[in-house]
This record gives sequence, C-alpha cells and structure tokens, in this order.
Amino acid sequence: MSLDNTLDDEDTFKILIATDIHLGYLEKDAIRGNDSYNTLDEILKCAKTNEVDFILLGGDLFHENKPSRRCLHNCITMLRKYCMGDTPIHFDILSDQTVNFNTSKFPWVNYQDENLNISIPAFSIHGNHDDPTGAEGLCALDLLSASGLVNHFGHSQSVESIEMSPILMQKGNTKLALFGLGSIPDERLYRMFVNNQVTMLRPKEDQDEWFNLFAIHQNRSKHGPTNYIPEQFLDDFLDLVVWGHEHECLIAPSRNEQQLFYVTQPGSSVATSLSPGEATKKHIGLLRVKGRKMNLQKIPLKTVRQFFIQDVVLGDYQDLFTPDTPQVTKKVESLCYAKVTEMLEEAERERLGCPLTPEKPLIRLRVDYSGGFDTFHTSRFSQKFVDRVANPKDIVHFLRRREQKEDNKDEVKVDYGSLSKITAAEGLRVEDLVKQYFAATEQTVQLSLLTEHGMGKALQEFVDKDEKDAIEELITYQLDKTQRHLQARAVTTEQEIDTEIQRFRDSKKNTTEEDNEIKEAISRAKAHRMEQGNEPADADLSNELALDSDEGPSAPPTRGRGRGSRGRGTRGRGRGAAASEPKPASRGRSQKSSSTQNRSIMQAFQATSQRSSRTSDEVIIDDSDEEMPLMKATRPPPRPAAASSSKYSSQSQSQSSKGVAFDDSDDEDEDPFKGPSHRSRR
Repeated sequence: MSLDNTLDDEDTFKILIATDIHLGYLEKDAIRGNDSYNTLDEILKCAKTNEVDFILLGGDLFHENKPSRRCLHNCITMLRKYCMGDTPIHFDILSDQTVNFNTSKFPWVNYQDENLNISIPAFSIHGNHDDPTGAEGLCALDLLSASGLVNHFGHSQSVESIEMSPILMQKGNTKLALFGLGSIPDERLYRMFVNNQVTMLRPKEDQDEWFNLFAIHQNRSKHGPTNYIPEQFLDDFLDLVVWGHEHECLIAPSRNEQQLFYVTQPGSSVATSLSPGEATKKHIGLLRVKGRKMNLQKIPLKTVRQFFIQDVVLGDYQDLFTPDTPQVTKKVESLCYAKVTEMLEEAERERLGCPLTPEKPLIRLRVDYSGGFDTFHTSRFSQKFVDRVANPKDIVHFLRRREQKEDNKDEVKVDYGSLSKITAAEGLRVEDLVKQYFAATEQTVQLSLLTEHGMGKALQEFVDKDEKDAIEELITYQLDKTQRHLQARAVTTEQEIDTEIQRFRDSKKNTTEEDNEIKEAISRAKAHRMEQGNEPADADLSNELALDSDEGPSAPPTRGRGRGSRGRGTRGRGRGAAASEPKPASRGRSQKSSSTQNRSIMQAFQATSQRSSRTSDEVIIDDSDEEMPLMKATRPPPRPAAASSSKYSSQSQSQSSKGVAFDDSDDEDEDPFKGPSHRSRR
C-alpha cells in the first residue's frame, strides 16, 4: 500500500477497467441467480477501496436487452451505494460535452450536475446485449444515464459514417483522450472501415501530449470473412485499446507490432457459457496513466464461481475398453465419474481460504465418443452430483468429431444433422446459420425478395429480443418496395418480373440501403407491438385500466368506478358485453390473430398492396415483471449532425515517445512507471 500511495500523485489517473458484467444472467436460477450481482458489488467495492478517478465499462453491463425490474433495482442500488458521495473529483473535462453525450437529455458528465453528488464517475459504452433498440434508439444504459448514475458515451446514430469525438480529460499535467464506440454489427462496421467511413478526431493543440484510450465492443477473433474487426483497422495514434465482447480474460496488454499500440481484453466477469474461454481466471484491471506512460495491474475477482472443463476422448483409452467390450457403456460412465470427481476435488482445494467464492463450482466434461461408442443417460449421471455442482443438468456433453466431407462438384449435399451438433453450433449465431443454410441449398429454394443478411437479422431479432413481427414486417416492407420498383420499370411478363426482382435484390446486397431497410422494418415491428400492447380494447375498459399513454382521446367516465371494482363477474367486460351470451374470460396473455395470405410474386404485383389490419379482441394483460415503455409508432426525425469542435483534427500525426510497463503479478514492488527505453513511432 505504501507503494501505491507514493505513485498516486496529482498527475496520475487511476481507472478501474471491466467489461461484460452481464447483470441478470440466470437470475431466476436457484443456485447461480446472484452471481452477476455479487461480482458487480465486488467490482464497485474495489473501485471505492482503490480510490479510482473513474470506472470504465466496456459494454454488456446487462445480459438482457430489456432487464427485469429486479436487475435494474439491484444495479441502481449498487451504483448509488458506491459511486455517490462527498469525495472530490480531481480531473476536469475539457471537450465539448454536448458532442460527447449527444444522445442524452442532460449532455454533461454526471459529477458536474449541481443536483447530484458523485464521488466515482462511471463511463460506459453499450454492448451487443444491451444495445439501443426501438424507434427512439434507447437502451438500458440510457435509463442509468438519465438518472445520473452512468455516463453513456460512444453511441453512433448514423449507419453511413462514424465520427468519434473523444472525451478530453486532464488531471494535473496528464492529459487523457477517451474514445468509445458502442457495439455495431461486425459486418457493417467492417465495411465502414474498408470504405474509410470511420474517423477518430484528435485535438489540434499538443497532439503528442495526449494519452489516447479507446473502448470498443466487437468481435476480436475471426468468426467469418467480415464478422470481426482486425486490430489493423484502428488508428495507430492510439496508446491502449480496451476490447470488450470477448469473454476470455486476456487482461495482460499485448502489443500490436504493426500499429504499435497495446490491447487489453479484460473478459467477462461471469461465465455465460460452458466453453474453454470462460474457464480462465477472471480479472479486472487497475490502469494508472501518468503523462504518456501507463501501468496495468491485474486484480483477481474473488466472488466469481469456479469453472473447470476437461476433454475426454474415449478412443484414447484402448487399454481400458473398446466399442466391442462387454458393458462398455458402464465403463465409460465410471471413467466420467472419476474425471468429474477429480475436478470437484481440485475446486475444493482452490477454494480453501477464499470465503467469498461460491461453494458449488461449474463442471463441464466434454466426451468425444467417435469410433463407435454409445452414450449413456446424462440426466441420471448428473443426479449423482446434484448437491455438489452448480450446473447438474449439463455436466457431461457428448460430441463427435466431424467427418471429412467428400467433394462433389455436381451437387451440393447438406448434412442438416451435423448442423445440430454442439461442435458445429457452439458460439454460432442465428444469422450465421441462415447464411450457411442458403449457401448450401439448391437454387429452387433460394430467397426471391429478401437477402440472406436481411432474413438473418429479422430472425435474430425474433430469437434474441422476442420481436414476433420482425420477419412479417420485413417481408411486407420488401414486398411493397419491390412492387413500386416493378411499376416504375413497367415490366409486364412473368419472366421479366422474375429477372427484374433478382436484379433489384442483388443490387442491394452488402450496401447501406440494405441496412437502412432492415432497420426500418424492425422499427415498424416494434412500433406495431407497442400499439398492440397499449391500446385499450373498449371504451368501457379504459375506465377500469390505468393507462400510461397520453395519446388519443379518453372516453368520459360513465360511473365513478375505481380499479378495485374490477372482477371476473363484472358485466360489460371487453367486446363480449354486446353479445347475448357472455364469453368466458381468458387468463394470461391473449394470442394475436392476423390474417395470413399466401400469394405468389405475380399475384402480389397485380393486386393492390394492402396491409392486413391487426385487431385484438381481448385485453392484453402483461403480468410479467418487465416494464415495457410506451413509444410512438412514428420514427423521430433524424438529428442534425453535430458540428465538430475546432479543437479536433482527424489527421493522424506522428507521436512522441512513450514508456510502457505492466504488472503481471498481483504484488509488484517495482516502480510501474519506470518503463523501457523510449521508442519512436514510424
């Protein structure tokens, strides 16, 4: 502690770095429900103990796009407990905050708000789990920003170009430029980098005196040709990149020899999948910046649940059994039992002296049964460890090595069974599965109107965010647009129509127009959902239900009835009041009914485009614990682009030399700012 006190002078920034906290993950699980909350409490307590200047979060603070009430309540409670107080702030903001926080109704940093008393400011970008959605482009972080608990930055509103204006900070003689970019679909951002549509602004004055810190939340490892962001895309004037989204903890900074900056990957603070990348020990980082020098200290997290994973290849145990051995399945089960027991004993030894570590660890045994072996009943096997592990339902995972595919140039065969194997589907997104499906199928079942990218995005919204109308809205939107295009082209024959549709579809692939159409269709789906969920079924019922919407005229009350008079036997309930025989009241949510029409492209072109009216015959009562904000169906007009401040310049210039030192161990007695000899950039 004496070393820290001598280093933390008036010129040193102290920054706590964490990413991918995933608040609310498995919050309904009886064993693991509080894991994410306990870890956030430890992270914030660590920030307060070390008296940091501010906290930097690299995205995915929340696991769900629409966090539950319990999740929001716990998050707000902990932020208020640790980040509010009388401790003075020792750094100043020099940049134009109306540009840095241009999406907020309060465009200034929270500790400068005269109505708030902030002791530790928290700056955060959004991730792919808590990204902005809806017509107004709001996310859960915007709720925390409006309440003054978190400074949300790095939100790009344009899909055509990105201009990042840094938050300029100064503490003593140290100047820090904080860049941030929230999560954007990797393919789109990759294309924007290739087309030189991403600009990072820099101060015009004294560019070589600024320490440039960048927080990003994208794929770092390559998942496809354009489904990641290469480090070489980033500007070479950066000093340190905090990379979120990747869950494997690689917090020790690694140097990019081409761009000459360093990258730190803190990883997630809670295991959200039973994969090898999650099994590494979880850490957060304490970054110290003084002048152009930096030091990153690893801080191990003690409240993270232990996770052990091991691979077993049955073919490697020929001395014990073969597929033809009598009762080989029982022998395989005995081998797996011994392996799981070994991991439990190792977990028990590591947990000694760590009272904050949860008692039950996560155990995963991946068994390769290739070569003719049979599987055993995993549920019955897991019952033996139900009181000792935190994941008794999925301890053992059977997999089989993928066989070599035969090259057949005449026809394309797709093994759909292999797509369902865990080895092929682990970490694969819905959008990738859609592209893989249409890339391998025959020509007769290819899409006619939609692109694979558009269908994948709509399906992703349906699966991840429960937008049930996303696919239907995208098809209707594309159908209307294609009809107008064909009418403008004045094509008449069926062959000409098919050719023109194919040409029109191919012209939009991998373009900004395609992204805009997908975004517009998804926004329409969300707007229609909000209309369905907030519209009263009858004027009579509007007197009994409390509505939060201020749109549309409300019916005058006929009686002085309150909310308490509502009952199952009440007369005149809903649309059934006008019928001679009352309908039984349905419990729970009512199913949406919409007319579905099956018609060909030719029929759709010849007929008049009409959207089927969607009406709800019953009141939709939302009895879940998630609050759904009311949003207007119409999209707000786009904001005018903020003029860039005269302080910034987008041209990269050569940097002066800087020293870098890292603390790889938890206890270091050397001066972290005594780095190697100065080096110059090319």
